[in-house]
Amino acid sequence: MQQRQLGRSSLSVAPLAFGGNVFGWSADEKRSFELLDAFVEAGLNLIDTADVYSAWVPGNRGGESETIIGKWLKQSGKRHSVAIATKVAKWTEHRGLSPMNINEAVEGSLKRLQTDYIDLYQAHEDDATVPLHETLGAFSRLIEQGKVRVIGASNYGADRFAEALNVSKEHNLARYESLQPEYNLVSRHGYEKELEPLVLKEGIGVINYYALASGFLSGKYRTEADLTKSSARSGSVKKFLNPQDLKVLAALDDIAAAHKATTAQVALAWLMARPGITAPIASATSVEQLQELIGAVNLTLSANEIAALNAVSA
Repeated sequence: MQQRQLGRSSLSVAPLAFGGNVFGWSADEKRSFELLDAFVEAGLNLIDTADVYSAWVPGNRGGESETIIGKWLKQSGKRHSVAIATKVAKWTEHRGLSPMNINEAVEGSLKRLQTDYIDLYQAHEDDATVPLHETLGAFSRLIEQGKVRVIGASNYGADRFAEALNVSKEHNLARYESLQPEYNLVSRHGYEKELEPLVLKEGIGVINYYALASGFLSGKYRTEADLTKSSARSGSVKKFLNPQDLKVLAALDDIAAAHKATTAQVALAWLMARPGITAPIASATSVEQLQELIGAVNLTLSANEIAALNAVSA
């Protein structure tokens, strides 16, 4: 499997990441193990989670996803076959990016994941109440201690991310090697206007979330009646049921038919071909669904097809 360097770090990952938000939510422990086994058997390795996953589920408190991954790591013995990415800052148990909170949160994540190091530790969101040099200093010490290999950030605006990179340089601290923004064919502007030029200039890896726009780009949802297929996704998909975004879906249909592929595979292949994108994050709740997504890795779009998708989704 082709590997891509994450930023300028020592970490290399396959070009598709598994979104672990489903573990302990729409995939129980048994199904999660099956998904993780199939993902690694296909030659993929980046598993993205967070300490807060999946606190939103009735009866959960947070930490469920990491706990399931940890049990799988112990049972499978595949720790060295995967890159584990997790996050800190959003969970009410460990909110924010103060050094004390980061130090406490990482110990909890390590314990739940049943590992002694995290490959990619990410700030889940910005925390303007804490000076950046304090946050980056705490992350740097975790790297020095061997508890974390690489650090990254999620949901940062361009100005703050650029400031964080400058602080790292000025204070000789570890820098964010990756960015995790929302980005897909029907949500382009926010990332491309300010973040994309910055990551390309600075050599930052990008592992974007909502790669399939909460499932809209799978083609499963085309009318409001289709929203009844998934109560978990209906609220976030409804906004895409408009003439413009449905044109994007129609363009995906045409290209998918030409390749005997699916719309989801084409949408992911477009992302993987985008300059600066390291590995889009996608989730699945069945092995069959996961195998479909994995098929995107071997799908190469022509320059004309990419141009057509760029135009219709502009």
